[in-house]
Amino acid sequence: MEIFTANEAKNRFGEVLLKSQKAPVQVTRSGKPVAMIVSIEDYNETEELKLRYVREHIQEALADIEDGNVEDGDAFFQDLMAGKYD
Repeated sequence: MEIFTANEAKNRFGEVLLKSQKAPVQVTRSGKPVAMIVSIEDYNETEELKLRYVREHIQEALADIEDGNVEDGDAFFQDLMAGKYD
């Protein structure tokens, strides 16, 4: 992974774009990472994985509801706030 300062990325934007087609490029400011530049293919793949993950969890939740495996939301939230699940 290549790392550019924000100033370098600004001054060498074309190069940053070309490099991002092969691997993510990290941009830093004051020595701290602030952004990643990735190819559109990598971005779309990541978004698809996130969507698949959400869909799988929705299906699991619907199956739990159908099976009656549910909890009272208010009671669960109170327990959560009380630190029961720490």
